[in-house]
Amino acid sequence: MGKLTKENQYIKSLQLKKDQIRSFDQFPLNLPAVRSLDQLYLHPNITYIIGENGMGKSTLLEGIAVALGFNAEGGSMNFNFSSYDSHSPLNEYLRVARGVYRPEDSFFFRAETYYNLATNIEELDREPSFGGKIIDGFGGKSLHEQSHGESFFAAFLHRFRGQGLYILDEPEAALSPLRQISMLGRMNELVQQGSQFIIATHSPILMAHPDAKIIQLSADGTNEMPLEQTEHYTIMKQFFEDKDRLLHHLFK
Repeated sequence: MGKLTKENQYIKSLQLKKDQIRSFDQFPLNLPAVRSLDQLYLHPNITYIIGENGMGKSTLLEGIAVALGFNAEGGSMNFNFSSYDSHSPLNEYLRVARGVYRPEDSFFFRAETYYNLATNIEELDREPSFGGKIIDGFGGKSLHEQSHGESFFAAFLHRFRGQGLYILDEPEAALSPLRQISMLGRMNELVQQGSQFIIATHSPILMAHPDAKIIQLSADGTNEMPLEQTEHYTIMKQFFEDKDRLLHHLFK
């Protein structure tokens, strides 16, 4: 199976069920990017959700994931652990338009709760089972016995099998720039194998895939833009092209 197109992508669009909302005063409905979410069309291969902290990136991704049946703290749809019960009710107000085709694989990767996922895997693998160990799907080595970066990359490398729907919340959190470039290569392999990604990120490296759409969340709502117009890209470009001048103004 090759790259997905508009005809066979797994998730086509998002829409806010505004007719079911009585008030926009409470979080997360009071976020400008959520309040203005009329119809958001996703790219067949990769959709990046970007924006400053507090704009609702993680909240939106969580809402999408939970609306699709994922556990709020991450994992595949078979995980149902909960170390805290504080996810927002956004999923109740989201209409997620699915395509005709269903993914063969799926995973919700959430950097901030990945430790909890790793713990749950170990707990499940200690229980009697007729099947194989869950950790074998992550490379066979305990995720707690690896660095954060190694355990993150183990999921991308071993657990993601292709023809999948992968929702990733700030996956670059523990990855070095070199690992981020390696992850971009792994993402491309999975895209070629019929996978669709929805990714919240701050990383200009991860945003660089050409078969993608970048959607920025801001105080003005949502808007699509090319990589070169994102603040993430322009700040990094300015910093390295004229570092001394920027530091002079920063430190004086």
